Amino acid sequence: MSRHHAPDDFDAPTGVTVRRTRVSDAAAYARMMDHPDVFPNLLQMPHASEEHWAARLAESTALASAHVQIVAEADGAVVGAAGLHPIGASPRKRHSMILGINVDAAWQGRGVGKLLMHSLCDYADNWLGLLRIELDVFADNRRAQALYERFGFVREGVRRCEALRDGVYVDGWLMARLNPSPLRGFPRD
Repeated sequence: MSRHHAPDDFDAPTGVTVRRTRVSDAAAYARMMDHPDVFPNLLQMPHASEEHWAARLAESTALASAHVQIVAEADGAVVGAAGLHPIGASPRKRHSMILGINVDAAWQGRGVGKLLMHSLCDYADNWLGLLRIELDVFADNRRAQALYERFGFVREGVRRCEALRDGVYVDGWLMARLNPSPLRGFPRD
């Protein structure tokens, strides 16, 4: 991991490592995404299937894919996942990507989310040269918002009635972070 853009008090959780996602992680994705403490805070549907995730991961992990998918792993088990995803096909938005993240219910509050956020912010800033990362978070998910704010994300807007969750329309926040040191090392005249 690089030295840039992590909170000063960041300590990676002991025994947890980060690696690129593989299609063989589909069962772990389905397990995490189907947990009743996880999927309501994401734009996922209940009853996630391994086949669904295998197809999605095959597409997003293909060699030519613009997606960046990583997992956090402890003792050989996937305990969290995150990714950076293109906003669209327009070349005028290549400087931006959307971040998505989830942590296994049993591993929440143990630093896995921080490790994944640190890894993706480092990748975005120092390897992709992104200027902007954006994400959506439910307005009532203060725990996730606090994590994002810790990494420099700020609320840019509210999306009223953004999604249906358990029979109720809930608001969402659009949050974004700009690269704190864009174009480091760029020759200046």
